[in-house]
Amino acid sequence: MRLWPFRRRRVPLASLPADDLLITEERLRHAADGVLVVHERQIRGPVIVFHGALQVDPARAVDTLLTRFKAFGYTPFLKAERDGGVVVQAWPLGDMTQPARPLLAVLLFVATVLSTFAAGYAFFTGSETFDAMRAWPFPGSLLSGAPFALTLLAILGVHEFGHYFTARYYGAAVSLPYFIPAPMLFGTFGAIIRMRSPARDRNSLFDIAAAGPLAGLIVAVPALIVGLTWSQVVRTDTAAGFGGFGYSLLTRLFVHWRFGELAPGTAVMTHPMADAAWVGCFVTALNLFPVGQLDGGRIAYALSSRRHRLLGVVTWVFLLAMGAITGSVNWFVWAGLLLFLVGFDHSPPLDDLTPLTRSRRLLGVACLVLIILLLPPIPI
Repeated sequence: MRLWPFRRRRVPLASLPADDLLITEERLRHAADGVLVVHERQIRGPVIVFHGALQVDPARAVDTLLTRFKAFGYTPFLKAERDGGVVVQAWPLGDMTQPARPLLAVLLFVATVLSTFAAGYAFFTGSETFDAMRAWPFPGSLLSGAPFALTLLAILGVHEFGHYFTARYYGAAVSLPYFIPAPMLFGTFGAIIRMRSPARDRNSLFDIAAAGPLAGLIVAVPALIVGLTWSQVVRTDTAAGFGGFGYSLLTRLFVHWRFGELAPGTAVMTHPMADAAWVGCFVTALNLFPVGQLDGGRIAYALSSRRHRLLGVVTWVFLLAMGAITGSVNWFVWAGLLLFLVGFDHSPPLDDLTPLTRSRRLLGVACLVLIILLLPPIPI
């Protein structure tokens, strides 16, 4: 679910004589002729920075500078300055299209299939996922986990390939999805796709980020509806399912649509497909948090590159507040994961000048609002 950032691999310019670096700077300045009127230039470690004003529109500037700078082993990143000017950062990039390691992707997927089947078996029998994996039931028994496992894998797979195919459409270099097996709970920690080159502009960055959650929900919502049609109302002492995880507004809406007002002492025993759909919606909600390299963080960056970090910090404080209000330690766990594993930084696109279109702004706000519908007040 997470889009892993591309790595800007620095060439060892620090070892070059200062005169050679100045010569490279001068060559890049001449390469910017007709595109950028340079007012000031700087060398910041391995990065050569030009401040000035564009002579052409940003999209054309990126096309031209990419071609010209590539001859010297550099890639340009365009950003706006507060005074209305433009800054072009020339980064010395190594080969960003490293091998995608498809064999590793396949092996991880196979391991995740087995672990999610074990998780489905554990849900079916009421045992723990780790115990199911350690005992390793007979294949016939393991198949009882198929409704849960196949539904969850379909949601996660469609989510990841939503990112993958959208990135390929825009010409960005991305890896195949790397699924992450887990010996507990749902049998997986989700998946990641490695961005091996920067997005071209904020519009393509937005599309790549939003494609995953929206594609995943296209599978998750129908799966939730179908799973609820196969669920049943039972006495509270025999009920199991996502009611034990925590209802979100969306699941509560569909449960009420399917069963109406539940009588006292009763609850819904959910079908494994509904359980998997709940997990898919929950993971989608977490991914939509506007923080760092999460899908929501990329959407927030596309909406406002200057304020995305502040929005991430506000989100983190909100999680702490929810933990204090609800008394659930899980909010603190998610806040800790965001702080130590995700962070608040974001890799910029090549063209950070071209604004997001109005339709994408509206869709971006809608994506962030989805968190309210998909996330239970007291998460697992």
